[in-house]
Amino acid sequence: MNDVSEATASERPETVLVQITGEDRPGISAGLLGILARVDATVEDMEQVVIRGRLTLGALVVLPAGRDAVKELLLFAWEQKLHIDFEVISDGASSLQPAHVVTVVASTITAADLRLVADAIAAGGGNIDRIVRLSRFPVMSYEFVVKGGEFGTIRSSLLLAASTAAIDVAIQPEGLGRRAKRLVVLDVDSTLVQNEVIDLLAAEAGVVDEVSAITEEAMRGGLDFEKSLIKRVRLLKGLPVSAVDSAWKKLEYTPGARTFMRTLQRLGFTTAIVSGGFTVFTDRISDELGIDYSHANELEIVDGHLTGNVVGPIVDRAQKARILRSVAEAEDIPLEQTVAIGDGANDLDMLELAGLGIAFNAKPVVQAAADTSLSVPYLDAILFLLGITREEVEAADSTATATELPAR
Repeated sequence: MNDVSEATASERPETVLVQITGEDRPGISAGLLGILARVDATVEDMEQVVIRGRLTLGALVVLPAGRDAVKELLLFAWEQKLHIDFEVISDGASSLQPAHVVTVVASTITAADLRLVADAIAAGGGNIDRIVRLSRFPVMSYEFVVKGGEFGTIRSSLLLAASTAAIDVAIQPEGLGRRAKRLVVLDVDSTLVQNEVIDLLAAEAGVVDEVSAITEEAMRGGLDFEKSLIKRVRLLKGLPVSAVDSAWKKLEYTPGARTFMRTLQRLGFTTAIVSGGFTVFTDRISDELGIDYSHANELEIVDGHLTGNVVGPIVDRAQKARILRSVAEAEDIPLEQTVAIGDGANDLDMLELAGLGIAFNAKPVVQAAADTSLSVPYLDAILFLLGITREEVEAADSTATATELPAR
């Protein structure tokens, strides 16, 4: 046990870090706080963690002069069969250091992976203040709270570490902005769903090769998104509306999509989807998943058949960002409290505009531009980047009714 100055009890107030470890049982926290209350101590900070029934409880307290709290605390620990340490704290300036949150996500996270992350944080001048496991399923994830260091330097070190291991690592500034996210806007094709919906329609129309050739030309930079979309939609001319129903049956949600949307809704988030696809799909998705806002391109339909034309403005890269802004304004949500999720170049503007832009299984150019990225196949893993634990997700699920978000 560290030596505590006699001045703690008789001469002047002292700031003391009290650390208790041992077997967890009911009443330990209450007993500690009862003693601190009796001696008029001030609790400046407190944190408790239980791992496999073993308790670690820390409290930063100011003990008033003339009150011998140390003796009472030692007796309490002896009675409860606990180990207790004291450390006089002379400088509380560390609490004023900038804080960052580092989230590590992977199918499996080893001790070697965690060491890489810890080394990267240290290389950037950061000090790990706290480590919390967020989930074991469907992926493993840990959250590191880091004090000090320089954001850009730590981020660069973490990206280098992640490139040598099969892990995703994200870093965000800690603060109210991160914990106050209120609007989530998602791309649809290859993000919320696994398909590209125009490919589903092309298969119904028998023009898969032609549509793919135009898509490839656009990816090589030969066409912008609007021109490529118009050319591909023209190939769908004459397709009966009944083919949309057939294509809809082949639509597959990304694993974890339902859990992701349900959890956001139960936590009070506003949700929106913005798609370079078509309203004949996104309207159904929105109804099925209970999404608040839905925006996509509208196919012109006359006499039960597609005309090969698009009605209204094209939902391109710039339009997606405008929609994010308009939804945020309609909901009176500041942009710094918004999250955008996408995978392609068409999402870059909205990822940049949002308070947090997340590249999900994205192309390299999108990963480089986004605030953070994930390459695991589960959409609900994004919840862990928002600081939501698996236990909170399961609590939301346990209260879901059988009529909510039916299985598909």
